[in-house]
Amino acid sequence: MPAKRSTNAEDYQRIARPVAAMPKDFVSGHHIARHSHERGQLLYATRGVMRISTVQGTWVVPPQRALWIPPGIEHEIRMSGAVAMRTLYIAPETAGNLPADCQVIEVSDLLRALILAAMEEPMEYDSGSRGEAIAQLLLHELRGVAVVPLHLPLPQDTRLQAICRLVIERLGTDTDIETLARDAGMSSRSLARLFQRETGMGFLAWRQQARLAEALAQLSTGKPVALVAQDLGYASPAAFTAMFRRSLGTTPGKYFS
Repeated sequence: MPAKRSTNAEDYQRIARPVAAMPKDFVSGHHIARHSHERGQLLYATRGVMRISTVQGTWVVPPQRALWIPPGIEHEIRMSGAVAMRTLYIAPETAGNLPADCQVIEVSDLLRALILAAMEEPMEYDSGSRGEAIAQLLLHELRGVAVVPLHLPLPQDTRLQAICRLVIERLGTDTDIETLARDAGMSSRSLARLFQRETGMGFLAWRQQARLAEALAQLSTGKPVALVAQDLGYASPAAFTAMFRRSLGTTPGKYFS
């Protein structure tokens, strides 16, 4: 990796190259305040978990996943565990071929190798160089990636926002929807219908997604599976592991190995 490579995101926004690669490491708990970039951004970390929030919701980005953020989208980032972030900034005229919304994507072995290889090339690689070839192959790979459901959408209705905040504060408690609806001055049927309309998810699915997000953050710091399961209200580590496997296709231990 070049010794003098900048870690200032602004230095990458107007480079006359379609893809600009920036490596930067962060300590656990670091918070990057809300901001936006002229370029689209592919956020990837070889180590640690990132939580990225916009007005539309929150995305959890563990290892083997990346988040695509279109140009101009305001976002903030919180680090869970020590994070080795490897970012690609993609020019707006090139980003038009990528999704118009934030998306968590699968990172294949090839895509990971290309991201890391891009970090080794000069910021302003020459025409016809290895750096340009890597950039073009990266853009090709990004157009066919699989989307991963690690998005926690946030409703716009203030009553539902209050419910979501309460659920996130008490993820280890299975407060029933009837109680939540009553406290919000609604019927449970109205709450369920409005929640589905505003988030695109049922309330129980949303709460499970919130638990998965918190689980990834805790597991990334090395917290034992049994304690994470207990904190999040699961009856046993086995029940938690079953949920994790259904969501991400493998066990917590294998995922973070």
